[in-house]
Amino acid sequence: MSRPLYRGFSGSGGKDRCADEDRHYDPKEPAENGIGAGTAARGRKRHLAAAAARIGVLVLAAAALVGSVAWAGSLYAGRGAAAAMAAASAHRGYRRLQEQLVTDLLDIGVLAGGGLRSREAEVCAAEYENYVPCYYNGSDAVDVSDLGGGVVISYDRQCARDGRATCLVAPPRAYRTPVRWPSSKEFIWKDNVRISGHEFSSGSLFKRMMVEEDQISFPSDAHMSDGVEDYAHQIAEMIGLRNEFNFNEAGVRTVLDIECGFGTLGAHLFERDLLTMCIANYESSGSQVQITLERGIPALIGSFASKQLPYPYLSFDMVHCARCNVEWDKNDGGFLVEVDRLLRPGGYFVWTTSLNTHRALRDKENQKKWTTIRNLANNLCWEMLSQQDETIVWKKTNKRDCYSSRKSEPVLCAKSHDPESPYYKPLNPCIAGTRSKRWIPIEHRTAWPSQARLNSTELDIHGVTSEVFGEDTSTWDSMVRNYWSLLSPLIFSDHPKRPGDEEPQPPFNMLRNVLDMNAHFGGFNAALLKSGKSVWVMNVVPTNAPNYLPLIFDRGFIGVQHDWCEAFPTYPRTYDMVHADGFLSLEKRQKRRCSTLDIFLEVDRIVRPEGWIIIRDTAPLIEAARSVAAQLRWDARILDLDIASDEKLLVCQKPFLKK
Repeated sequence: MSRPLYRGFSGSGGKDRCADEDRHYDPKEPAENGIGAGTAARGRKRHLAAAAARIGVLVLAAAALVGSVAWAGSLYAGRGAAAAMAAASAHRGYRRLQEQLVTDLLDIGVLAGGGLRSREAEVCAAEYENYVPCYYNGSDAVDVSDLGGGVVISYDRQCARDGRATCLVAPPRAYRTPVRWPSSKEFIWKDNVRISGHEFSSGSLFKRMMVEEDQISFPSDAHMSDGVEDYAHQIAEMIGLRNEFNFNEAGVRTVLDIECGFGTLGAHLFERDLLTMCIANYESSGSQVQITLERGIPALIGSFASKQLPYPYLSFDMVHCARCNVEWDKNDGGFLVEVDRLLRPGGYFVWTTSLNTHRALRDKENQKKWTTIRNLANNLCWEMLSQQDETIVWKKTNKRDCYSSRKSEPVLCAKSHDPESPYYKPLNPCIAGTRSKRWIPIEHRTAWPSQARLNSTELDIHGVTSEVFGEDTSTWDSMVRNYWSLLSPLIFSDHPKRPGDEEPQPPFNMLRNVLDMNAHFGGFNAALLKSGKSVWVMNVVPTNAPNYLPLIFDRGFIGVQHDWCEAFPTYPRTYDMVHADGFLSLEKRQKRRCSTLDIFLEVDRIVRPEGWIIIRDTAPLIEAARSVAAQLRWDARILDLDIASDEKLLVCQKPFLKK
């Protein structure tokens, strides 16, 4: 059962770091960053004070221990069973008091030592401001503008736990607090993303932007005769709907947008209750993923190059590709097989390309490519629903017997194949098949928003009882209400403005991009939506936790599997808040894993300046996490969940250090 939060605060919090949006971060300012600001003499004084404090603590603790032994001995010297029992009870009570005394003395020792703590992390050099581990090395930084227009640099994902930067990734000098949703759909600050001249030359629908002195604007439909609204309407008609407002009724809720441009389609579909995940290759400049996230739309670095995407089987109702750079006719059809794995039965693959226009098909090479792709789609049991202009729509079969009646490859996967946990595994050339209990046509599934509340039959597929699911739901409903009660107005969207800001437009959203490090059933996500917050959540299921990611997708949410000892596939400064419930306990149970500092450094990289980190866990782990947070210069405070509870809440804010 859920417990109310106890309004008790402790820690180093309480200092308000909010100011106006025009603050700038100087990574070389010693007074702000706390590195190199002290002198050798000051350092010696601190060490002497700390040593004296430690000696005092040890003396007092030893005296307390000796006193407890002598006192307990005197009690046990009495005669009779009753006296012995009373003495034992008193002894246990005294031990608790003594342990609290030692803890208090240790806290006093820290205060006496001048706030002594572990050395603060160094700030990375300026070339690391867009550092993306697994894809990028700061020492190999390249200014793409020097390479000429049209050059795209991308690297395949290669993660190594050793050799990663162990410093704090600072934002660019001219970085500004991001524009808040929903205004961010229309414009973002130019200096918050890394761009070069060639990004502005593209005239495609999904890469239209206007660059002004300090901002990048994205033209709305009102200024386009062939805008995204017309495009979405066309897709709806091609699958037999009246318009794009009927997507949910047809079973479409989650969309995977391959190389999404700058998230224009996802921003539009969000207003139609569709949740769109953008994926694109790593790009060192003009990144589709970085700009899309800056606009407040879900995005992740991902590629069809050589590995499966970290999503389970049957995740998406629609996969969209508009002039993306995937060569669907290559790799023996392996890229289309991966799309088939991700699509639910009855789902749609929407492909917009210039390849199949009358002019393009005059070329024999284009004819060959188009024939290959069409035959591969037929072999996957896809039905071509419609073709208009440059857009083609295929529908994945919802008939189980189609696969057995085929006479050509690709073959069905063996029974031992696991399509639900594909964490960066090589592309698989076989069709995952129909054996899963989740193989349910989208038109037979519960429509959104009721989809988020799975019934007992749907829960049974995932081995979850209605009672467990119901308790999880009520717990998170209560926790989110308590989060708002305790932490508004600084953090959540109920507060209309922050100090120094102009009055924002409704819905006054101070949070938009949220990442849940240990999502479990997606209960935090569900509670946020139930409370009416205009946020989206990247639900992360750790690879060392039970895999409930299929359940999360079946609820109509999005998420990803991830090993938190590796870098998360995103750019720096892309999330407003990171949330973790029970994550520290999960990591503690593992052996030979990475350190908490390593993980928190990664969290610091992806959280925006002035962003928030909320960690819920057992009291000892929260206390330990607070000391790590101090190394990263986070403002941290501890909240008691309940006086009788052994869980605590660590609430941290990443500072925006200004010159």
